[in-house]
Order: sequence, then C-alpha cells, then structure tokens
Amino acid sequence: QVDLVQSGGGLVQAGGSLSLSCADPGRTFSSYAMGWLRQAPGKEREFVSSISWSADNTYYADSVKGRFTISRDNAKNTVYLQMNSLKPEDTAVYYCAADLTPAGTWPQRVRRLGYWGQGTQVTVSS
Repeated sequence: QVDLVQSGGGLVQAGGSLSLSCADPGRTFSSYAMGWLRQAPGKEREFVSSISWSADNTYYADSVKGRFTISRDNAKNTVYLQMNSLKPEDTAVYYCAADLTPAGTWPQRVRRLGYWGQGTQVTVSS
C-alpha cells in the first residue's frame, strides 16, 4: 500500500542537483513528521533527512548534511528534498515516509516508520 505519492529523481552527473517531492493526496499527514530514506543496491535502508510537522526542526544524516535540504509546505501537503552537489554514493531508491514519532528519532526508527511512498530512483553518474 502506498500512502504518499513521490515525484522527481532521475539521472544526473556528479556535482549536479535533483529534487524530490512527496505529496499527501489524502491530506492525512499534516500533523506528522515526514522525511526521506534511501536504499542502495545490496545495502540496508538508511535515514537521509526528516522534518517536524511544523517544519521548525530538520535533521540530516551526516553524509548529506550541507548538500541536501528538506522542506515542507503543509498548505500543499507536500514535502521536498533538494539535493545539491550529488555524489555517486548518493545513488539509491529514495523513499518518502510519514510517522507520528518525533522527526529527531527517525535515524533509529528506519524500519518502524508507519507510512511510505512508492520510491523513486536517483542515479548519480561519475
């Protein structure tokens, strides 16, 4: 079951930029923390970034800090991930998620988040 609808992603050269969007068509998750996770081939799913429901607090994995920016527009029921200075190691399927738990706890809750998008491929060529 897909609760969130993702768009964006694709193929880019190293150093380039891509953006991802995640929409909540059912207007269900405006009071939820939301965020992004990714899974590279042969690797475990990992935390990328999360944002509190009010957008007051944002969190990033060390590997993307300073390059990725998460934001949300609750009026549009959408969360975004702007990815700059992309590296080949950023190549993965990116998943949007929503959960009632605080956004700051997500790095420890990767496999226990409640609601997911369908996933979108991001490929960074060297």
